[in-house]
Amino acid sequence: MRSTRPLPPNPPQPVPGDPTEAALNAVADAIGRLQFGVVQLVVHDGRVVQLEVTERKRFG
Repeated sequence: MRSTRPLPPNPPQPVPGDPTEAALNAVADAIGRLQFGVVQLVVHDGRVVQLEVTERKRFG
């Protein structure tokens, strides 16, 4: 069983130029280009360190 930790009541808002803002923009871009697939974030110590996109092509 995976342990979960509660989310903070008021998560910090991204600051312009902050890596978090860049990650959010990259996620929005990936979702905007994707028709079928998966967008997966890898988080270490509460920070996004990797974005993985798996695209599915549907025929028929």
